[in-house]
Amino acid sequence: MSKKHLFLALLVLGTAFWGISFPVTKMAVSGGSQSTFLFYRFMLATIVLSVVLFPQLKKINRKSLFGGMLLAIPLTSGIYFQTLGLKHTTASQCAFIAGICVVAIPILKLFVYKTAVDLKIWIAALIALSGLFVISITDTFSVGAGDIYTIIGAVGFAVYLIRVERYSITGNILPTIVPMFFTCAMIMLCFAVADSNAVWVPAGRDFWTGIIYCSLFSTAYMYTISNISQRYIPAEKVAIIYLFEPVFAALAAFFLLEEMLTWRLMLGGLLIFAGTLVSEIRFEKVKAT
Repeated sequence: MSKKHLFLALLVLGTAFWGISFPVTKMAVSGGSQSTFLFYRFMLATIVLSVVLFPQLKKINRKSLFGGMLLAIPLTSGIYFQTLGLKHTTASQCAFIAGICVVAIPILKLFVYKTAVDLKIWIAALIALSGLFVISITDTFSVGAGDIYTIIGAVGFAVYLIRVERYSITGNILPTIVPMFFTCAMIMLCFAVADSNAVWVPAGRDFWTGIIYCSLFSTAYMYTISNISQRYIPAEKVAIIYLFEPVFAALAAFFLLEEMLTWRLMLGGLLIFAGTLVSEIRFEKVKAT
């Protein structure tokens, strides 16, 4: 198996972790502050990754330290607003709306970085996005506060993925990971200190279970795999793989929060999978055969 296909498989597994994190996070922050939750989440992830990536700590220099701090800004923005959105909408709907990241990436690349994007990526993104529409849009769908927060978070994630891709081209991204999460933790510490509703030691078990799960699986594991994989996979393809996330989120929300599964989810999931396949097809080879 090539490194590209290995990381594709690891990313799909990571999207399952991410999808499950939506209902887990919703349960964790439903009665508390998202600021303290995210501070603990990032701090524990920093500690775990400092152990796992200990050899990389010796390689941290001025460039990787500064690079990690810059990556932390859009990442923190994306996760903060997504978590805030979870407090105002269902876990499955939040995950579906977060999928607009797949469209935001090529748009930002085109208009901000003047980078051309393959036509098949646009087609794949539109197919996958239509899957999200099938899943989430109903006759009574309206844009609420939770939806707006989630859209802002999706833009933050799009900027983060693009910055990771650009940094991966110019240097080794592994030494940036620990500084990045430590910076995320410090940013959220500032938010938590300024939050008058912050509860530093919640009594609920869901809060601490959410921190452990999100720190280990949807933060330490997923962001490390995501950052390394972008040596081999473009940001827009990574974002399309992330579109499996709402499917996993809806399934987890069904079991954990008793949110209903519908035919829209099944049809939308098939379209998301189709979009992923289109992004991977090498049309030149197909024509050659």
